[in-house]
Amino acid sequence: MFIMNQKRIKEEKINQLREGQTAFAETHELIRLIKRDILKYDLHVHCDETPSGCWFIPLHERISS
Repeated sequence: MFIMNQKRIKEEKINQLREGQTAFAETHELIRLIKRDILKYDLHVHCDETPSGCWFIPLHERISS
């Protein structure tokens, strides 16, 4: 059985987002870790949660309020 390290997967997903690529996560723990790093690195990302997981879509323009 191949066991994947969640932190390594999270790092790959965060790197994808930093490069402007969309990322997808299936597990609640991975989604939680990615959301924590999005806040940590102040990334501008749209989170689209679906019943099968969460899409993280990088936003290219900052929205000012």
